Amino acid sequence: MKVILVLFSFLFHGLLFSQTPGFISDSLDRYIADGMKDWQVPGLVLVIVQDGKVVLAKGYGVKNIVSKEPVTENTLFMIASNTKLFTATCLAQLEYDKQISLNDKFTKYFPDYSLYEPTTTALVTIRDLLSHRIGTKTFQGDFTFWNSRLNREEIMQKMKLLKPVGLFRQDYGYCNSCYLSAGQVIPKITGKEWGVYVRDSILLPLEMKNTFTSIKDLPDMRNLTKAYTTSFTGTLKEVPYDQWDNLGPAASIISNVADLSHWLRFQLDSGRFNGKRIMPFDVIRKTRQINIVINSQKSNIFPTHILGYALGLDVADYNGYQVYWHGGGAAGMVSYLCFVPEKKLGIAILTNNDNQNFYGALRYQVLDAYLGVPYHNRSREMLPGFEKKLKTGLDEIDGWKKRVKQIPPPLPIESYTGHYTNPLYGSMDISLKNNRLFLKFNGHDNLTATLDYMDHDDWLLQYDNIEYGIFSVQFKINNNKVISIDTKENEFVEYDPYTFTKE
Repeated sequence: MKVILVLFSFLFHGLLFSQTPGFISDSLDRYIADGMKDWQVPGLVLVIVQDGKVVLAKGYGVKNIVSKEPVTENTLFMIASNTKLFTATCLAQLEYDKQISLNDKFTKYFPDYSLYEPTTTALVTIRDLLSHRIGTKTFQGDFTFWNSRLNREEIMQKMKLLKPVGLFRQDYGYCNSCYLSAGQVIPKITGKEWGVYVRDSILLPLEMKNTFTSIKDLPDMRNLTKAYTTSFTGTLKEVPYDQWDNLGPAASIISNVADLSHWLRFQLDSGRFNGKRIMPFDVIRKTRQINIVINSQKSNIFPTHILGYALGLDVADYNGYQVYWHGGGAAGMVSYLCFVPEKKLGIAILTNNDNQNFYGALRYQVLDAYLGVPYHNRSREMLPGFEKKLKTGLDEIDGWKKRVKQIPPPLPIESYTGHYTNPLYGSMDISLKNNRLFLKFNGHDNLTATLDYMDHDDWLLQYDNIEYGIFSVQFKINNNKVISIDTKENEFVEYDPYTFTKE
C-alpha cells in the first residue's frame, strides 16, 4: 500500500509540475490583446515550451498594417542580438573540440587587431569580447557600424578608436562590434564563413529550416514582417529593414517561433533535440557561466537579486529559479528569448514595433505564471512611465518645430555648408537646397537629414529615416567661422553625439 501511495504521490506531483498555469490557459489572449493595443504593437508571436513540448505557438495581430496579413508561428522576424547565443555556442563548441580556447588572446588569431589602449589589446581574449567587458560604453560605435558601408574587417579596424569609459574586465558595456570580432575567429579556424558554420553546426541539426543568417538568404521577403516604430512621432511608421550583414555574428539572424521552439528544446534538453545528441552539455553549460556582473542589488519590482552576463546570455535569479534570457533589437522589431532549465520552460517573443516594452512585460508575465509569482499586470504597471516619457519627448519635438520661423541664422546660410569629418565615423557633407541645409552621412548608403534654423543658435535636426530621430543641435562657431557640429542619434542606435569638424 505504501508503495502505491508513494507512486501516486509521485505521479500527482509530476502532473502538477507540467500543468499549464491558469493565466496561460484562461487569460493570456486577452492580456496580449490589451497590451498590443496599449503599446501600439501591430504584430506579436509567442511560443512557450515546457517538458520538451510546445505548449503554445501563436501569432497575434498583423505583420503588415496595410494589407492586414496576420502574424503566424511561421512569420519571420529579425531576432537581432538573440543571434549572439548562436555565435557563442559555436565558439564554445570549438573550444570543446580543442580547436581554440576562449581564453586565447585575440591577437593570436588577428595579430594586427588593436583596441584603444595597448594594455587591453595585449590582454583581450575571445571570452572578453563575448562578455562585453572591454570597458567601452553600451552601443559605443554603433552609429558608425549599424547599416553602414563598412565591412567586417573595417569595423574591427575602427575599434581602436573606441575610447573606453570604463575599466577593462570590470565594467560592463554592451558591445556589438566585440561579437562581430569574436565571430570572425570561426572562419579563421574552420575555413567556413560564420553564417555557413552556424547553419551547418546548429540550424541544420535542429531542423531550423526557415532560419537565415542573412537577409540576402531569404527566398521570399513577403514572409518577413514589416518593421515599425512610434519613436519621435507617437504614431506607427514603417521603417527600412536593417542591413546587419557587416555585424552578422552579433545580430543578423532571421527566424520564426516555429524554428525557435527547436532552439529552446535544444537548450532545455542539455544539447539534445528529438532524442539525438547535437552538442555535449559541456558546450551548453559553458555559455551559461557568468563572466561579468551587471547588477547585484535586489529589485523592488521583480523577484530578482543578481544579474550577470555569460556568453550571449543574461543570467539572473527569479523567484528562486535560475533564468537565462537575451533581448534583441532591430529597427522596427524587438524580441526576447528566455529559458528556465529547472522548470524545463522556454519562451520566445517576437514583435514588430521597436518603441515599446510590452514584449518585456509579457516575458515577466509568463515567468510569473510558471514560477509562482503572485499576479501583477506587468504591462499596466510599466505603461504609465513609458507614456510619460513618450509624451515628454513629443512635446519637446513639437516645441522645436514651432520655433522654426524662417529667422536667419547668425551667419549666412552658405557658411554652414561643406565637408565635415569625424575620426571614427568618417565624413559627412552639408549642402544647401532651397535655402535649407541637407546632411549626407557618407559612411551609409542612404542616411540623410535636414537642418532648419530655430533661434538662439539652435537647429532642428531631422533624419529622413525616423529611426534615427529628431533633435535640437548647435554648430560651434569661432570668430564668425563654423568649426563643427555635434549630431545626435536615437539612443536605440547609440547614446553619445558625434562631433563632425568642418574642413
